[in-house]
Amino acid sequence: MSAFRFLILLSVLAIVLLLALRLDTTTLIAALSKVSTLHIAGILCLVQAQIVLSALRWRFTADRLGQTIASGEAIREYYVATLLNQSLPGGVAGDALRAYRMRAEGPGGWKQPAKAVVFERLSGQIVFFAFAALGLFAWPNIVGVDASDHMAIVGFAVVVGLGALMLLGWKIAKSKGVIGQPGMLADIRKAFLDRSAWAIQIALSLTVVLAYVAAFFIASHAVGARLPLIATVTIVPLTLLAMLIPSGLGGWGSREAAAMALWPLIGATTSEGLAASLVYGGLSLAGALPGLAFLGWGGAQKTPHA
Repeated sequence: MSAFRFLILLSVLAIVLLLALRLDTTTLIAALSKVSTLHIAGILCLVQAQIVLSALRWRFTADRLGQTIASGEAIREYYVATLLNQSLPGGVAGDALRAYRMRAEGPGGWKQPAKAVVFERLSGQIVFFAFAALGLFAWPNIVGVDASDHMAIVGFAVVVGLGALMLLGWKIAKSKGVIGQPGMLADIRKAFLDRSAWAIQIALSLTVVLAYVAAFFIASHAVGARLPLIATVTIVPLTLLAMLIPSGLGGWGSREAAAMALWPLIGATTSEGLAASLVYGGLSLAGALPGLAFLGWGGAQKTPHA
């Protein structure tokens, strides 16, 4: 673990600890006890939709880059990647394995599949950040402050956060040999622009984002914190954004800290924010458990060339 990531992890743990000291455990247990079978089934269904649609987005992206992946194979590998991303440090181990398992014969080995994985994740994050940015206009209705002042502060935070994540993504991609490959700009055009690719990328990514937001919305409803509709473009996206912070295991910790800090803005309690995040995280992990059965499947069994 790098010193930078270790520092982030310590910061997140400190925030969680600070909020936990003010936590009413009785309220937390009471909130968790309200979760019904119907809520669980609804969230699990949304998790399946997230994984399947993300897999189809990956298959589409890879196809545009010249790699053919069968739909069933893409879905199977995405279950494995999602499970590992949520249960291993860093949140990208599953993606790395997904690229490696889909390696094919030919020059570059697994570098070309890695490019498809990076582009697919980039598609989702671009749409997610755009969705979260639109929510800035709704924030004054939540916090009751002057719109221009608040949007300037939050907008700056989002821009800085996006810049940091893009820089981190660039460094990871470069270290894996994705950046700097011949024809990089041409591949970006193929994956995102040519033949109306942008429309398909946006449609798939926006649907996935909405499924994430809906799942968290239901999780909050399940623990008794009934969010106003405006929360779907304000506190929920920001809570999900916290999962992208490279600390802990698959967003655990940073997501809970964000929920505990943000839920009181809409009149809920810190305990309800934590309970909603725990329900969301637990059921998201449970929804990816089929990946355990697929882990030994083996992916594309071909020997890559160096």
